[in-house]
Amino acid sequence: MSKDQKLILYLLACVQFTNIMDFMIMMPMGPILMKAFDITAREYSFLVSAYSLSAGIFGFIAAFFVDKFDRKNVLTIAYVGLLVGTFACSMAPTYTMLMLARIVAGIFGGVLGSQVIAIVGDTISYEHRAEGMSIIMAAFSTASVLGVPLGMYLASTISWHIPFVFVVAVGFVNLLLIYRFLPSLRGHINQSLIKPSPFAVLTNIWKDSNQMRALGLSVIIMFGHFCTIPSLSPYLTLNVGMSIDNVSLIYLVGGAITIFSARVVGRIADQKGKYFIFAICGTLFLIPVFLMTHLQSGASLMLILFITSLFFLFANGRTITMQAIVSGVVNNEQRGGFTSINSSMIQLGSGAASFVGGLIVEKASNGTLLHYEWVGYMSIFFMITGIILGKYIKPVAS
Repeated sequence: MSKDQKLILYLLACVQFTNIMDFMIMMPMGPILMKAFDITAREYSFLVSAYSLSAGIFGFIAAFFVDKFDRKNVLTIAYVGLLVGTFACSMAPTYTMLMLARIVAGIFGGVLGSQVIAIVGDTISYEHRAEGMSIIMAAFSTASVLGVPLGMYLASTISWHIPFVFVVAVGFVNLLLIYRFLPSLRGHINQSLIKPSPFAVLTNIWKDSNQMRALGLSVIIMFGHFCTIPSLSPYLTLNVGMSIDNVSLIYLVGGAITIFSARVVGRIADQKGKYFIFAICGTLFLIPVFLMTHLQSGASLMLILFITSLFFLFANGRTITMQAIVSGVVNNEQRGGFTSINSSMIQLGSGAASFVGGLIVEKASNGTLLHYEWVGYMSIFFMITGIILGKYIKPVAS
């Protein structure tokens, strides 16, 4: 990759850092928010799913027009909207107002995420795309290592409002960097000689079985992942007995491991085959999912961190290769619309997973959670299905 391509990737990684942290910061703050608003684990899972569902709906709408505009402009507008919604979260005085603010943040966060993936697809060739995706996915790891523990520290020592202010402050700096260093990205417009109607985005996908399989893979993998996440920190604190002060260690240790592993996984996937590495990571992912959802009271901190770190490691490798596989099923001039639909389906799938997981997991009379192992079995089923489906997805020429 050239220096200009790497600069674009690092700028996008900075954007994704705040976008992912905005979403992830809700995960470990479950016990804090449940206490602050006097809500149940189920109500908290609805709060998490609100972001994903709004991102999915408006990401779907955005698919009809994003390919008509400079990707830099769309990225900037979506980023400003995300930061406004996040600032509203920091000011929310009630559960209802926080829910509304999360919906606003999700509206723009979904569009933002799809544009990041579209830009990577436009600027990085398929032969190097797994490595490119690994740089973007490193934002997830960095948010886990730096953002989430810092956010948890600020929430526990000052107020739960402060982590959202932190995201907005970092995002403002990123906006200045985007304005200064990100070039105009209009190549997809210039390449398209025939401008399709807005609904052609849907018809083109519907007629292409390869694209339909790619969308299905994204939804299946994300559903299987996020059905376990919202109840993880409440389960560890209420059932296993983990101290709330140690919850951030899960993201610190797991994120640190994926920072070092992401680039390695990306390079190996480009060399050995994206599906091959996807299948390996997906299969190994089944082990920590089963162990994590069956942890018993009194489990040591070291054991918890070992299992959750494996969860982060294999989930990250699986996601990097999945994104590279899915990005290869469409050419440049259609990529913005497709990635918006794909991002929308991912958000709807993860939102639905959080919602369904919240319905399955119940609170017992003694305060512990029931049926968390059920969502573990569901996650395993969807991961196996995804491994089978991924075998039949083929790349097309850009």
